Amino acid sequence: MEKPDLDTIRRRLETFRDERDWRQFHTLKDLIISVNLEAAELLELTQWKRDDELSRLRNDPAFQERLREECADVFLYLLLVAGEAGFDLLQAAADKIEKNAVKYPVERARGSARKYSELGDED
Repeated sequence: MEKPDLDTIRRRLETFRDERDWRQFHTLKDLIISVNLEAAELLELTQWKRDDELSRLRNDPAFQERLREECADVFLYLLLVAGEAGFDLLQAAADKIEKNAVKYPVERARGSARKYSELGDED
């Protein structure tokens, strides 16, 4: 099976939605809520698990399938949010990487988990 591109995924998603007459439920607010609900399901996969347990689960096919599905759910809702809001999600992601590069210059941010506002000039 050929790897689909983003436009193909977006069209398939919109067709899936429209065939079921679900657009009526896809207000911007409800789509944003749905992103968060799906992100919570993704988070739930790691709840109460120790790092060593998660390391082992990375090789478990059932865990991998659940992880793939939850990530896909978040991604698909994000595509719908972007479509409803009228922006290109890939361009927004590229723009955000550029903004973050300015906020977190390599010479000050390398190896640090601090927020950009906490990075000093003398690190």
